[in-house]
Amino acid sequence: MASVSVSASLPTEPDKTWAALSDLPHWEDWLSIHQAWKSELPSEVAVGQRVTEVVSVMGMANKIEWTIDEVQAPNRVKISGVGMAGVTIEFVLSVEAEGAGSKATIDASFTGAMIVGPIGKAVAKNAKGDLETSLTKFAELHG
Repeated sequence: MASVSVSASLPTEPDKTWAALSDLPHWEDWLSIHQAWKSELPSEVAVGQRVTEVVSVMGMANKIEWTIDEVQAPNRVKISGVGMAGVTIEFVLSVEAEGAGSKATIDASFTGAMIVGPIGKAVAKNAKGDLETSLTKFAELHG
């Protein structure tokens, strides 16, 4: 299993940060592991919705069948999915007030037979770098 957590402070109010972070059609603008959507996207995230996305970690593309498991607007959304070779991914995207602005956090975990030992550590290291880059880009666009 590989788990990572990254956060970024933003000058924007939590509601504005949430609106941007939970806007699936615009993930391609800032989420560096995002390659393409392979399904129609909902206009708003809601529990039980399913979407298909191609993501890339360590240069390896994987089609993920996501399910939106939890939504606590405007603070948190949890999605989980299964990809090729039985890789399971869980993302929790959250927003909280921080001073006059907000803090956005992405917690990600990757599990599966291929995500163990040195490979699991490499996946965690690369995913952390990718998600840090993503939140930096998110802050540039929405901060």
